[in-house]
Amino acid sequence: MTAGKCALCAETGYNELYSGIVSCRSCGHVDARPGPREADARGMYSRGYFFGGEYSDYLADKRVTQENFRLRLNVLDAYVQRRRHTRLLEVGCAYGFFLEVARTRFDRVMGVDIAEDGVRHAVEKLGADAVNADLLSYDFSGQTFDVVCLWDTIEHLADPAAYLEKISRALIDPGGLVAITTGDIGSFNARFRKGKWRLLHAPSHLHFFSARSLAALLESKGFEIVYARHCGFYRSIDMVLHRILSVTGFGRKCYELLCASGVSRAQLYLNLGDIIYMIGRKK
Repeated sequence: MTAGKCALCAETGYNELYSGIVSCRSCGHVDARPGPREADARGMYSRGYFFGGEYSDYLADKRVTQENFRLRLNVLDAYVQRRRHTRLLEVGCAYGFFLEVARTRFDRVMGVDIAEDGVRHAVEKLGADAVNADLLSYDFSGQTFDVVCLWDTIEHLADPAAYLEKISRALIDPGGLVAITTGDIGSFNARFRKGKWRLLHAPSHLHFFSARSLAALLESKGFEIVYARHCGFYRSIDMVLHRILSVTGFGRKCYELLCASGVSRAQLYLNLGDIIYMIGRKK
């Protein structure tokens, strides 16, 4: 994507929506500017991102994370034809938790991620088929897939249109499926919270889709939308506390005391109506 151009319509005019967040004057797509270079992105998703950064302890939350993946797979099942959709690719596989769950349902599962520590864990600890690479530059050597999943990933990509173009080329034609979850900036929660919306955290999040703009992007790449709804998710108490209290001073002390009590490993289910789950079928 050329700097300054909208990721959806390539127009250059935009309005500032919030500090560092702009919306395209032509199509309304929202993104963060300026986004990080690829080298910066690789550094951003180092081990510290998953342990003490964006997440308190990603490995400790494995059970909760995999429960979310099972929920997403249960929805995807309605569109998967077992004899036809047998090979799955996950873009943004991190530590391989989804790959571990998905390989019980597909003949072959593969993941790709720029997070080196995460891919190493997926391969060495879980025996997953995963590669530490950027999807755009990775050579699949003619391999094709029937299903591609991007769970809470598309918002991190500098050029989502380019990624979807490559995904489309790697999918069977027609009938290949792409499944995406991402924050919905057009949701009531996002519009109500405005600049304080919980998912407005650049520079890790570069794009902020609405259900309408995500559908438009998928349709422009040759997909028909077969499913689009807001989805809920499980969170460990630890993760919730980390987001709310893991700061300096008194809040940090409260977080440490609550974690020490043992309550932090419990989980709860939330649906704030601001995460869109969309499935597209290649025409």
